[in-house]
Amino acid sequence: MDMTNSTLITICWELYEQGVSKARIARQLGKHRETVIFWIRNIEQYGLLRYLDRYTQAKKGERKRRQVNPITKRLVWEIREREYDCCGQKIQYFLEREHGVHLSVPKIYEILAEKYVIRSKWKKNKARGKLPEAVKPREVVQMDSIDFGGIYAFTAIDIFSKEADIFLAPALNAHYGCQFLSQSMTRRFGGHVALIQTDGGPEFKADFMASVHRFCDALRVSRPYKKNEQAYIESFNRTVRKECLGWQTYRVDQLSECTALVEDFLNRYHYHRPHISLAMRPPLSNKTG
Repeated sequence: MDMTNSTLITICWELYEQGVSKARIARQLGKHRETVIFWIRNIEQYGLLRYLDRYTQAKKGERKRRQVNPITKRLVWEIREREYDCCGQKIQYFLEREHGVHLSVPKIYEILAEKYVIRSKWKKNKARGKLPEAVKPREVVQMDSIDFGGIYAFTAIDIFSKEADIFLAPALNAHYGCQFLSQSMTRRFGGHVALIQTDGGPEFKADFMASVHRFCDALRVSRPYKKNEQAYIESFNRTVRKECLGWQTYRVDQLSECTALVEDFLNRYHYHRPHISLAMRPPLSNKTG
């Protein structure tokens, strides 16, 4: 049964008063979360009956399309390019933080669509498999590696705090995997975590296996061909390629140069780059970089 927006607004307010979250209200009503936030904000300002009256009056006659001035559009495009094609939520974060300008996320994507071809990165309703869960830092750290030709990047991420580390090596073997384990656990993850998860690659066997239980209570090897089980580290690996070393290959003699790039990236990632799952805060925003 179809309902008018006035009815939906009333139901929205009733659910909100019952303590239902805005995201859940949006899902139940089939509306965008920004729309639900807008309704609630106006009801709190005007009261339900007065807002419904204003809403009804506003719907009479032709509605003018909201215009965004060219300067703000330019800021959106500049942030998009400066922050490595970041998403709308992060553009919103930087707009407010740096320029005091607020735009809704849908409006930001509308502006981006004027200049770029915007494609969704995810397919809805795609089965992703069971992922490791964590409710606090140092519970689960996922590890992986990236092939850059003559250089290999060992990567790790705490799936709760989103703190991460990278170790570059001239070969992909367990000897360097062990060095990576010692470095990342010592300088990034407090020396010990509840669970470390890796894939079944050779870099995570032999020397690595002999040392890993010094740094964790348990080791889990993800199932073959189940990338979903390594979702957090796979996402971080894409970020490393996109915002740091790219998709090209490097020679062994470029190791020191690439290491400098990686350290600059990690500093930016931890202290500057906002993370959606951390309420648009960098992983180490409360610390000094």
